[in-house]
Amino acid sequence: MTRPLVIAHRGASGAAYENSLQAFALAKRMRADGVELDIHSTTDGVFLVHHDVMVPGIGTIDALPHEAFATFRLPNGEPIPTLGQVLEELGVFDVWIELKTLAPRWDAQLLRVMRAGPSPERYAVHAFDHRIIARVGASAPLLRRGVLSASYPVDLLAPLEAVGADTLWQETHLIDAAMVDQLHRAGKKVIAWTANDGAEIDRLIALGVDGICGNYPERVLRP
Repeated sequence: MTRPLVIAHRGASGAAYENSLQAFALAKRMRADGVELDIHSTTDGVFLVHHDVMVPGIGTIDALPHEAFATFRLPNGEPIPTLGQVLEELGVFDVWIELKTLAPRWDAQLLRVMRAGPSPERYAVHAFDHRIIARVGASAPLLRRGVLSASYPVDLLAPLEAVGADTLWQETHLIDAAMVDQLHRAGKKVIAWTANDGAEIDRLIALGVDGICGNYPERVLRP
């Protein structure tokens, strides 16, 4: 049985603060296959790697310029990293970028930042807002794309085909053998999120998912 890709959720966030350079560096040291991270754009087109659009005590990322966040520190003492900083930190590595928010005016800027990274061919985007994926994909047809889902679509292939995506990012507990089989027969992939429980990880591996996104890469990598 082929081991699924091990994707560190917001970095190795079970051991280091989520979406921090420390968490991403740790994921690489743990030999994860890649990381998942979240971005929001500031009003001057800087992509901050942060899960929530609201930064406590500062304001919303998409309503302020990036310098407004310069003095903010994450609980581990680090500043909020930019997407460019994270890509440089990771070097040659798979990176799945969840587009939490993305105004159309920043589409080209996002693609420029990704192309400037150390391994642009290993980057991909995904989102709950499938319209963003369709829009970005139209500008970069070769870009790897996924769609996020927390429901079980009646037509599994329709959300993927509508935006030119090849990967369904599916909430873990909704994944079953029929889903995996149908996606694989269509040449598509399924990545489970977020799986941290050992029994659930074993279930997903047995089903043959293509990737498991979790806070503890070592739990998927264990013998």
